[in-house]
Amino acid sequence: MSAPLVLGLESSCDETSAAVLRGDEVLGHVIFTQDFHRLYGGVVPELASRAHLRTVDDVVAGALREAGASLADVDVFGVTAGPGLIGALLVGVAWAKAAAWALGKPVVGVHHMEAHLFAAALEHPGAQPPFVGLLVSGGHTLLMHVPAWGEYRLLGSTRDDAAGEAFDKAAKILGLPYPGGPAIQSAAAEAGEDAKRHRFTRPLLIRSQQPGEADYYDMSFSGLKTGLRMKVRELEHGGAQPGDEVAPLAAAFQDALVDTLASKTMRAVKQTGCRRVVLGGGVANSRALREELARRLGSGGELYAPSPRLATDNGAMIARAALFRYERGETAGLDLNARADLPFPGMTRVTPGGGPKGRG
Repeated sequence: MSAPLVLGLESSCDETSAAVLRGDEVLGHVIFTQDFHRLYGGVVPELASRAHLRTVDDVVAGALREAGASLADVDVFGVTAGPGLIGALLVGVAWAKAAAWALGKPVVGVHHMEAHLFAAALEHPGAQPPFVGLLVSGGHTLLMHVPAWGEYRLLGSTRDDAAGEAFDKAAKILGLPYPGGPAIQSAAAEAGEDAKRHRFTRPLLIRSQQPGEADYYDMSFSGLKTGLRMKVRELEHGGAQPGDEVAPLAAAFQDALVDTLASKTMRAVKQTGCRRVVLGGGVANSRALREELARRLGSGGELYAPSPRLATDNGAMIARAALFRYERGETAGLDLNARADLPFPGMTRVTPGGGPKGRG
């Protein structure tokens, strides 16, 4: 018996995306990115929701056309139910529920961040549990140990800004465009010999920290952003031309953030004894992060990161996560609703003492 044909729909932020999947094979995949948010330096929720409404039908039709399938051929509908922008989420959830009801097919609500964990597995057969997972996006930074799909041991997370959010804010301080991650990376590459001119403190990263301490895995990037702003003001008051320092400042900021992420991840590798690391989320596109983790893991480690197309928000990862949940017998009814704060299914927070602290 062949695997079910799954249609995955993503609309949690500023990408409207649909994908048709059978097993691990992506048959059709369309991503519509709302690049007009660049005008505002960030995503405007109301505009994002309206754009989803305008494009969702065409995006789904395009994915089905690529797959050579019709809507009636779909066996399972998967849709992002959260977390994300509530208005944007509601567009996808309402569409998927309506289609599933009309066709008498099951619908599966998917957790957006769990789906990011599945993205690398669509391209790399080795990206399977057990692994240390680092999810880094515009809204989340999560470090976890994954002994099996559906079983997630949260080791640490950001206490304030997410990694992607920190990149966006840093880019704004430096006068660089949105989104900030690619802009910072591009500017940092131009620093050349000046890349080490500045250095920022690594937040919550103290070499003497020990396993069991509260800050051992957690991260914080708000202070790093403030440090960048203060350095810019200091240079301006000293008579420096802001444009002359953009590249070295971008390099220093990127270095501090990447060092923090890589160091926390390697702590998890050491403590779990698992030398397989899987990245997910938009910041997984960071060349500096991938290279630093690969260097620290060495020849005995494995690093898996999705391609740029699957690292950002996309329907293929939603379809794959939906297939996993469907195969476990988990489907939703017509009471499925979007939640901006949807709990991560199967996640247990590991306390500093090493034990579980309930499920999120």
